[in-house]
Amino acid sequence: MHRRTKHRIKMSLLNLFFIVACLLCIVPILYTLSVSLNGTNNILSGSFSFVPKEFTLDNYKAVLFNKPYLLWLKNTLILVVATVTISLAVAIPAAYAFSRFRFIGRKTILYILIILNAFPSILSMFAIYRILMPMKLVNSYLGLILIYVGTMAIFGLWNMKGYFDTIPIEIEEAGKIDGANDFQLVTKLILPLAKPSIIVTAVMIIIFVWNEYIFAVTFMTGAEKYTLAAGLYALQATQYTRNWPIFSAASLLTAIPILIIFLVIQRNMVSGLTAGGVKG
Repeated sequence: MHRRTKHRIKMSLLNLFFIVACLLCIVPILYTLSVSLNGTNNILSGSFSFVPKEFTLDNYKAVLFNKPYLLWLKNTLILVVATVTISLAVAIPAAYAFSRFRFIGRKTILYILIILNAFPSILSMFAIYRILMPMKLVNSYLGLILIYVGTMAIFGLWNMKGYFDTIPIEIEEAGKIDGANDFQLVTKLILPLAKPSIIVTAVMIIIFVWNEYIFAVTFMTGAEKYTLAAGLYALQATQYTRNWPIFSAASLLTAIPILIIFLVIQRNMVSGLTAGGVKG
């Protein structure tokens, strides 16, 4: 009885700790919402408050209709769709091949890929720029897509390879006994079983492209080609034109699509990430 009571106290304290931690994490979001609904741009000189002094929705109207926000959204969606499609098209068959087949140089290639991906991508920015410039891919969607695919295809390969390793080979052997060919084995047996990992990998790629800023600003010039991340920076580019309510409204509008995607696929997050992290 004493042990059970002690366990309940520990669990209660642990739950209290996580509740407080969650509340602390929500504070910046609530304050950003408050600033976005404020009609005055005086957050640096005014007192801290969660309640807007002059409630208004004009900041959201200004972002959607007076700023090229929708154009930035379109640019970002183009990059997201292209990067996710190409990355998965490369990573899925590669991950399956590295998981199921044994060939010379297999482990060496995997180690080289993970080592290359371990270095910050900003280290290769100058080299990438020198490569893309003669090909006239600077200031183009294709150049940025190639950069993103080169980064996220490796992540997708490693994440999904770990998941493919957890799928028993006996399932494929049973499918062969039933007369399925290799293509049917992959499309009708393996891919449906690997659905959580594929979904999680796609979402991680979406988040990366959605939030990527350094390459988008460096390789894209002109507001008409900005992504959402680059556009948000442009809203605060100079010290004398900063409008924090508009910036806060744009930030929340940018975060909402990712939040919705996360809520929709959250049941696949645990299995897709934990199984994908198993060493094969």
